[in-house]
Amino acid sequence: MRRYVPDLPWVSAFPELNVRTYVERDGKPGVWFLSLDATNALAVWAARRFFHLPYFRATMSLRREAEMIFYRSERAHASFEASYRPVSDVYRASPGSLEHWLTERYCLYARDRSGALWRNDVHHEPWPLQKAEARIRINTMAGSFGLDLQGPPAQLHFAHRIDVVVWSSERVGA
Repeated sequence: MRRYVPDLPWVSAFPELNVRTYVERDGKPGVWFLSLDATNALAVWAARRFFHLPYFRATMSLRREAEMIFYRSERAHASFEASYRPVSDVYRASPGSLEHWLTERYCLYARDRSGALWRNDVHHEPWPLQKAEARIRINTMAGSFGLDLQGPPAQLHFAHRIDVVVWSSERVGA
């Protein structure tokens, strides 16, 4: 695997929030992002331009107090505000478990403006998961998709960090 650009702190690391679902094309499971919010204007532009992803520029804040993380994201027609923290030791998802199904996806799909379907293969180490707890104060992130995400999540996981390498887009359908 070859990387052409090293991580740059002001380009590679920034707050981000996504709403996604899970899909499969030709037997290859992947992630379909409904929306992605980020503070970094360059990342938003590049992801829209080169990966056809629905990124939006948002005002976001992230603050830590001991183990508790306070997170806020706001943009036109969508807001999220919560505090959360890990409550278990780090573990790896077991093959066949829901956690494994949710986290071990190695491609993403997107449509461009003309409607063509694209796939990007991705690589990452297995997620270093921890059980988590959260207090969600505001969550209107999926409202524009007709989804109501009110109430507590059925499952909640935390990962301190995951590095992901994304390959170039490949057209896989009309």
